[in-house]
Amino acid sequence: MSIKVQPMGPYQTNCYIVTKDGKDIIIDPGVDATEWVKENVTNPVAILNTHGHFDHVWSNAELQRELGVKLYTPKEDDMLLRQSSWMPDLPPSTPDVLVEPDEEFDIEGIKVKFRHFPGHTPGCSTIEIDDAMFSGDFIFEKSIGRTDFPYSNPADMKKSLEKFMQLDYDKTIYPGHGGTTTIKQEQRYAPFWIQQL
Repeated sequence: MSIKVQPMGPYQTNCYIVTKDGKDIIIDPGVDATEWVKENVTNPVAILNTHGHFDHVWSNAELQRELGVKLYTPKEDDMLLRQSSWMPDLPPSTPDVLVEPDEEFDIEGIKVKFRHFPGHTPGCSTIEIDDAMFSGDFIFEKSIGRTDFPYSNPADMKKSLEKFMQLDYDKTIYPGHGGTTTIKQEQRYAPFWIQQL
């Protein structure tokens, strides 16, 4: 499995292309991601969103149309794909698949696990493929997603961090902003963030 990453737009939001067995999965295609994605895929099979904030979903509709692949989005964030209170010119997109909390998929032989960690947004999720966890804006290196946005919920974030603490395995975390970390490393910092909430 190979992973390509490119920070996109003014918030440098990481767009990922995961390639396995000759198939490409696009994760969080943000602002102006379309051209980079098209230059770096040969056999795209799906677009996945970790959550619905505009800087992670901006290029959804354009890529759905140009690549002819399905869009998977956590169902609780569906409404965020059509309107953004602080980005009114967001190009609206419509998921082909509304992902239930903690749902798993087999996408053309690639096993994909969404793990629901609400708080930053109602549908905020991580996406696990093999030994990688794409964490969106749930968790970063030594930090967590903000809970002061519309639809954010600090109490939900606290429960999500407690759930995260219970994971009994390690994987590399590829966050929505910044560099990589690991589950085990961020489990060391999670109690601090739980206290802050």
